Amino acid sequence: MIYTDVFQSFEKARWQVGKDIPWHQFEASRLSEEQATTIKMNAITEWSALPATEMFLRDNQGDTDFSAFMSIWFYEEQKHALVLMEYLRRFRPELVPSEEELQAVRFPFDPAPALETLMLHFCGEIRLTQWYRRAADWHTEPVIKRIYEVLSGDEARHAGAYFKYMRRAIERLGDEAKVAFAKMGILMASAARHGKPLHPTNLHVNKGMFPADTVQSKLPDPEWLERWLDQQIRFDRLQEGKVITTIFAKLSTLYDRTIESANDLNRFRRELLGRAAPA
Repeated sequence: MIYTDVFQSFEKARWQVGKDIPWHQFEASRLSEEQATTIKMNAITEWSALPATEMFLRDNQGDTDFSAFMSIWFYEEQKHALVLMEYLRRFRPELVPSEEELQAVRFPFDPAPALETLMLHFCGEIRLTQWYRRAADWHTEPVIKRIYEVLSGDEARHAGAYFKYMRRAIERLGDEAKVAFAKMGILMASAARHGKPLHPTNLHVNKGMFPADTVQSKLPDPEWLERWLDQQIRFDRLQEGKVITTIFAKLSTLYDRTIESANDLNRFRRELLGRAAPA
């Protein structure tokens, strides 16, 4: 089982809120109100791992290995929300998210194809790794800079674990999994070209609640995410290009084939579909 290996590796890398965050280094003069508000929004966004976990467990009832992995992923994602809220509790208590604000991002996600959802979250973890690196650079207060560095490292590990399950899917399902992963990879690259990088927090996930069916729409400030990316941490086209390049590199490894662009990926997807057509 992949779960047992991931559990052991994650245990070795695990950090503690009380011991591994340098709380004593806090410098009040280096934290602006603007920066503090973004911490609140990130804390609420991280809390949305709760409905995502409920979705994963529902849609993967036949996969006990992956479902067990969710116990680790959910724990670490909720710890991200916790450490951000702990920072606010200590230094900006008036900004600690209320229980009502946290509850708002817990709503049901419609069922979706498990393979596509797996690829989506793999890409999301890669993107969040880079977002948090930029956040660490943007912040000027030492403690929160360190927190975002730690969170970025966690997200990178999560992407690695999802990748293991993607490789296993190809071993079990072959071209079916390859097509699903290629489809989402093309979607990710195309969305980035149109100026709206896809991430699980800004995707519509419940037709009955449309258009208020994204995690982003449930935040106290639904416009925050774009402002954070564009104006604050300045996650520009160059930064987004790094995300897409990483995704293509990982797919190249997964497919044992060079993938350098969305066109390469689309061409490969058509080949796969062509092979499936006669059958």
